[in-house]
Amino acid sequence: MADGLSMATLLVIKTGALGDVLRTTSILPGLAARFDDLEVCWVTAAAAKPLVERHRLVDRVVTCDPKDPESIAAVRAGLADTRWDWLLSLDDEEPLCALAAGLAAEKLSGATLDQDGQRIYTDDVEPWFGMGLLARAGKATADARKISNQRTHPEIFATMFGIEPGRPELPLPDAAGAAARAFAQQNGLGDGRLLVGLNTGAGGRWTSKGLPTDRVVAYADALAKASGQPIDFLILGGPNERERNGEIASGIKGLGDHARAVDPGTDNDIPTFSAILGLCDLLLTSDSLALHLGVALDVPIVAFFAPTSAAEIELYGLGEKVVSTATDYCTYRPDADNTTITVERLVAATERVLAANAKR
Repeated sequence: MADGLSMATLLVIKTGALGDVLRTTSILPGLAARFDDLEVCWVTAAAAKPLVERHRLVDRVVTCDPKDPESIAAVRAGLADTRWDWLLSLDDEEPLCALAAGLAAEKLSGATLDQDGQRIYTDDVEPWFGMGLLARAGKATADARKISNQRTHPEIFATMFGIEPGRPELPLPDAAGAAARAFAQQNGLGDGRLLVGLNTGAGGRWTSKGLPTDRVVAYADALAKASGQPIDFLILGGPNERERNGEIASGIKGLGDHARAVDPGTDNDIPTFSAILGLCDLLLTSDSLALHLGVALDVPIVAFFAPTSAAEIELYGLGEKVVSTATDYCTYRPDADNTTITVERLVAATERVLAANAKR
């Protein structure tokens, strides 16, 4: 493969997690700049399709279920007629490694299978995969590298692929924007009251990514009192957080007139959820899909981190990170201590980000 090809074909295999798929779109502008004309096909999970299908640099999206052999086989058959100029295999699951190994490419970067059917990765992606489950140096060394790493995800990927660092993009369909505007009108948003989004939960894997509901309510109370003006709090989350969000909304409703809970529900599709999130003047968020959506949509952010790496996250000047000072920070333990992510620290960071955004 040589740069400056009149037309180059690029296949990206990146299926999960949802936030990782979105942040990986940051590589596309840099890759496009390397070639006169770049045609991009992206293989992803069906749930992640809305995160890439409207990107200006993605020409085709192919969906698969990484856990379904028939789905993988169908994707392989559908892509077999193309010899790709560059194949980026960015997931380490065995079926996806097998998919990458079974396709023809001038160059492959990422995870694949060796002749014995064992999972391996190419030398050029060592800076990323060397901190993961396939690390050649073993788990202990990979974990140590993860903790000591100070480079962001886009910086690491730009170095690996010889491109300039970029940022994620998420164009939204008109219908999602219309739904968000209708929601705002129905709930009296945008009438001069500050709107702060609260996406403070966590998925099932790392529960300590999220904050206890009573701490979230205490944050809302303290922020509204400190601001000296009423604040609307948008309670954000997915289907598994319905009960949790109900507790937060109930707690905020009990605070008095200085704070109002606004609940858009937990069953919105990704584009609608994103458009509603985009209404916020500021987003308080865990290390989750909402964080990456906020970055892609240019929403001011305060993000907090306990079990996962804050260093990997690039906020592009949009806000601040509140990082656990406990000894088990960035250990990827599901029960990591997040008690040092206090209401006081979160409110102080929020006030700084709001002030900086007002100047901007």
